[in-house]
Amino acid sequence: MSSTDKKADFSGVTGTVTSTEQVVEKADFSGVTSTVTSTEEIVGEQQYTVQSGDNLSKIAKNLLGDGNAWKRIFDANRDVLDDPDKIRPGQTLKIPARQG
Repeated sequence: MSSTDKKADFSGVTGTVTSTEQVVEKADFSGVTSTVTSTEEIVGEQQYTVQSGDNLSKIAKNLLGDGNAWKRIFDANRDVLDDPDKIRPGQTLKIPARQG
């Protein structure tokens, strides 16, 4: 380069960078609390699938601790049972909460 070549003059150039990111206020969750309540604790009802060899007295003894509670299981399942002596393997029965 010779001394007669002019160099580009950038002394008056300024630059600005702007972002397209929007500034959004963040949600304040500091006062939020949560509670989980299990319906099983409140209702105490569970379900049982009838196995081969089961009868309502056996199910009542195993799940409710009293074979005589079979009538409570029968009453809770009147929508699917017509006769307490006619339960079938594979049926799902509602078992009421233990009384205690």
